[in-house]
This record gives sequence, structure tokens and C-alpha cells, in this order.
Amino acid sequence: MAIYREKDIFERRNAASDAKKALLERFKQRPAEDDPRVLARKAEREAILAARAEREAEKARLKQEKLAREAAERAEAERIAAEQARIREAEEAERIAAELALEAERKAKRDARYAARKARGGRLPPGFSGR
Repeated sequence: MAIYREKDIFERRNAASDAKKALLERFKQRPAEDDPRVLARKAEREAILAARAEREAEKARLKQEKLAREAAERAEAERIAAEQARIREAEEAERIAAELALEAERKAKRDARYAARKARGGRLPPGFSGR
């Protein structure tokens, strides 16, 4: 069985110092800004960003076209609905006018029958003298 031994202050200090040195070495090994690999990666990132911006612009253009097309379709549908409503109103007005004319014709016939019956002294309802 392994015996657990706690590190003393000196070992912890040396470990921290070694970690800082390793971090500094890694930073120093980093290539400079004018290194061809760094420039190539930077150019690649810029190309990716440019392509992304181009895709987003195309997407925005397509969205605007879709919105314009939908607005035109909505306007056409509204125009058709308004035309159909106008036609329905005209048909309803014609139907009402025809119904009123028919009712007036029936009333005129009824009045003519009543006047003819009255003129010939025809049958009167009981209790009605007519004078």
C-alpha cells in the first residue's frame, strides 16, 4: 500500500515556479505576427469571414425578395377579395331590388283585385258596409 506523503512548502513553490517557466517558454515559442504560418491562418480566417458575410448578405436579399413577393401576393388577394365583395354587394342589391319589385307587383295585383271587387259590389266581409 502506498504511503501518502504531503508536499511541503518548498516542493509546492518549485512546482509553481516550473509551471510558470513552462508557460513562459510556450509563449516565447509562439510564432511572430509576420510568420508565414500566422499570415496564412489570418488570411484563411478573413476568407471564412468574407464568405460568411457574403452568405448572410445573400440570405438577407432572399428574405427581402420573399417579403416583397408575399406582400404582392397579399395585395393581390386583398384586391380579389374586394372585387368579390363588390360583386356580392351588387348581386345582393339586385336581389333586393328584384324582391321589392316582385312585392310591389304582388301588392299592385292585390290592390287591383280589391278595387275590382269593390267596384262590382262583390262580397264584403260581415259587418263591413264599405261606405
